[in-house]
Amino acid sequence: MTVIAPASAPSASFRPKKRLGFNTRVSFNDEAGPAHGLREGIELFKAAERLGYQSGWAYQRHFDHYLSSPLPFFAAAGQHTSHIVLGSAVIPMRYQDPILLAEAAGTTDLLIGGRLELAISTGSNAAFDAVFGTVETDARTEAKRRQARFLSAVAGEVLHTVAEPGQGAAEGSQLRVTPHSPTLRSRIRQGSASLGSAIQAAELGIGLIAGTVQHDHAEGESFGSYQARCIEAFRANWRKQWTSEPPPVAVAASLLVGTTPELREKYAAYDLERRTQGIAASRPKGALEPSSRTNQPPGSQISPVFHGTPDQVIEAVLSDPGLAAADEIVLFLPPAFGLAENIKLLTDLAGTISPSLGWSPDW
Repeated sequence: MTVIAPASAPSASFRPKKRLGFNTRVSFNDEAGPAHGLREGIELFKAAERLGYQSGWAYQRHFDHYLSSPLPFFAAAGQHTSHIVLGSAVIPMRYQDPILLAEAAGTTDLLIGGRLELAISTGSNAAFDAVFGTVETDARTEAKRRQARFLSAVAGEVLHTVAEPGQGAAEGSQLRVTPHSPTLRSRIRQGSASLGSAIQAAELGIGLIAGTVQHDHAEGESFGSYQARCIEAFRANWRKQWTSEPPPVAVAASLLVGTTPELREKYAAYDLERRTQGIAASRPKGALEPSSRTNQPPGSQISPVFHGTPDQVIEAVLSDPGLAAADEIVLFLPPAFGLAENIKLLTDLAGTISPSLGWSPDW
């Protein structure tokens, strides 16, 4: 998606961006191997922190050429950075053990000085039941059950009181997750793809991050318009439920600033690939072939790619309702891009369009 009109001032509804971040798959290919990809992932977080980005996010994907276990990665990346927030976007709860996840999250957060943010999701995807095992209920119901258990565990609530001998502790002992990070519960977000999940986040008292795929939109409704509607519903329900102002909302977006003709051509090619192949676009060498190469799953839509000259990208961002409504933009980096390409992308964006977003780098 390229907007050709000249850049304009932000509308009255455009919120200045309190934070600017990025989202990476931490991918690897068959040639260099996974260790090389993980090390390059850490280098990307280090470079982003030097550029002033306030947050860096990594996606979890099982059984493929991407990061499958983000928390050990964040624990490692945190030792090479000092202040950038490290976040998961997203961890699907269907296949997580909620107590083990809470233990790992608490440990990681303490190791990196309270810089962890976890985005979790409760979608209906159950693609790996053959590996993780089936459940008696549907995938979404099970994911919500595990999410509720995880939120209780990470909050430090009592999970069990020992009532008889042989339960690993003395009778009367109250079992909680340890080590416990007292403030981590306030840094949990819902990864949202629909109005229902945005409202659910508000009801649970957790933050919101809107992703690059959405469903349940009205017929003909644009991606940005539906995103803005979901954000407003989250904020309205939060105020009603908690009688306080909601936490900042983040949205993931593909913003590719082409500072040279060669880069603009490259980014346009990625846009075409994403519009024709959808979530199957930009895959590292050796990655699994998706079960379907259609543009997107039935009943869903995928976010646009905003690319072109700096002025064109600025115009696109300022006129998009979803990006206007957000407090934070998380830049979705093409999975097959290498380290140098991603650093160039982050550098160009920080140096060209960031003032128009109302963003100040964190130095």
